This record gives sequence, structure tokens and C-alpha cells, in this order.
Amino acid sequence: MHHRHCHPHEGRFAAGRRGFGGPPPFGRGPGGHGFRGGPGSFRTGRMIGDGELRLVVLALLAEQPRHGYDIIKALEERSHGAYSPSPGVVYPTLTYLDEAGHVTASAEGNKKVYAITDAGRRHLEEHRETADGVLAAIAAIGEKMAKARAWFYREGDGGADIPGAVPAMNEARRALKMAIAEKLDASPGTQEAVAAVLRDAADAIRALGPEDDRDPA
Repeated sequence: MHHRHCHPHEGRFAAGRRGFGGPPPFGRGPGGHGFRGGPGSFRTGRMIGDGELRLVVLALLAEQPRHGYDIIKALEERSHGAYSPSPGVVYPTLTYLDEAGHVTASAEGNKKVYAITDAGRRHLEEHRETADGVLAAIAAIGEKMAKARAWFYREGDGGADIPGAVPAMNEARRALKMAIAEKLDASPGTQEAVAAVLRDAADAIRALGPEDDRDPA
């Protein structure tokens, strides 16, 4: 039987569109498969692999029958908007699972609704730890990014420029806020170290008097 191969690199990460750039924070095992462990096993900068996505889709379908868009929305909700796989990833995954006998498709209006089969449930249970680990990681990363976003924008300025400040000042301010946001869930020791760096920086800034007008060149 020929199976279509779905690609793990087409996910969309909403946080990046809102000012939290960088590569997607999901892990991928060797060859795109073979994820092991829980949320801590994900590596920043890598994608969720094909095998893991198939298990995640099966886990969602084990809860209730869904169409492709519903699967995308479910992952958006569980990740607090941080992860949204594209239709170009989800629908080939559903086709693969259908051909493998793990799901069945039925027409509902102009949409296909997918339901898990007994074979799909058995396959899911054999890999339940992996499926639960991926879903837990998606939720944990989404919560972290939501927390960072809330802190970053809490002043209500949306990262807007400060009137009268030179571009370098505004860029440095945003970089600082993002760096702090990334350490909000760090260990107490790391947070204390961040606080010390910030205090030193504040002292150094205060030491610069209005007459300290340096030539940027």
C-alpha cells in the first residue's frame, strides 16, 4: 500500500507573528519519528515529527470524530494559539491514517469527517505515552508563550516605539523585554542572576549623565 508522506515543517506559530520570533519550539526525533519522553524532550528550534503528529491526530479523534479544520482549531486551542499546523500537513496526515486503516472518513455536507477505528485505537494505546507527551508539551509551551506575551504587552504599548527615542533605543528596549520574558519560568537562581544583571544595567544607565553625549561612530 502506498502512503503519502506528510511534512513536519509547515506548522504555523502564532507567537512569531506577534513579536516572539525564532524557530518553532517543538522536538523531532531521528528521521522525524521516534519521539521519547514528556514535555522536556522537545527541543527549541525543531518541529513536531510526522510520527508524532499522526499520534496526536489519533488522540484527538479518540475524543470525538473531527474534520480537518476542527483538528487545526483543537491544536490552536491546546497550545494557546502558539501552534497551528497547516492544512497541507493535517490533510495528508489524515489520508495516511485512512490508508493505514486507523481512521475512516465519511461525508458531512461538503466536508469529510474522520473517526478513529479499532485498529487506530490499538495503535494509539501502544504509543499512548508518546501521544500524551506531545500534547502535554504543546500545552506547556503554549502556556509559557502566552505568559511571555502577556508580560511583554502588559504596558499596553504593544512594543511600540517611545516617542523621541532613537531607533537603537527602541530596539534595545524591545530586546530587553523579550529577554526578560524568556526567563519568566526559569529557576529562582537564574531569575536572581537576571535581576542582578538588570540592576547593574540600571546603575550603568543612571551613571550616564545628560552631558555624556557620545559619538555613535
